[in-house]
Amino acid sequence: MSDATITLFHNPACGTSRNVLALIRNSGVEPVIVEYLKTPPGKDKLVELIAAMGMPVRSVLRQKGTPYDELKLDDPTWTDDQLIDFMVAHPILMNRPIVVTPLGTRLCRPSEAVLDILPSPQLAPFAKEDGEPVIDAQGRRV
Repeated sequence: MSDATITLFHNPACGTSRNVLALIRNSGVEPVIVEYLKTPPGKDKLVELIAAMGMPVRSVLRQKGTPYDELKLDDPTWTDDQLIDFMVAHPILMNRPIVVTPLGTRLCRPSEAVLDILPSPQLAPFAKEDGEPVIDAQGRRV
């Protein structure tokens, strides 16, 4: 098992986020869990995460269950900097879960995307909360 730190920006109310946490634990690692709604990352950290993921800022915005529509965030005139300020002001706008490992930083939707950046292999079979199998008895991706 590697002692490298894995950080999960987590929302325990989100099934995808819970599945990602379970997959990380299934690799024998207990991640640092940041419940970003209680402890938002702040602007500098958010800028760093988005840069590390190599994604456009707009792809990190969550629309469902957020003030996205009332803030009219689909307006193309908002700059990346302004969109990041909205995510800092309203952490629920930050899509999740975001995972940081020694192998990379990724928005893990779908949850099995985390497997691409976990340093340690899966230790046991795993199925998502909805029963969909992800890892077989040999620890391989299904």
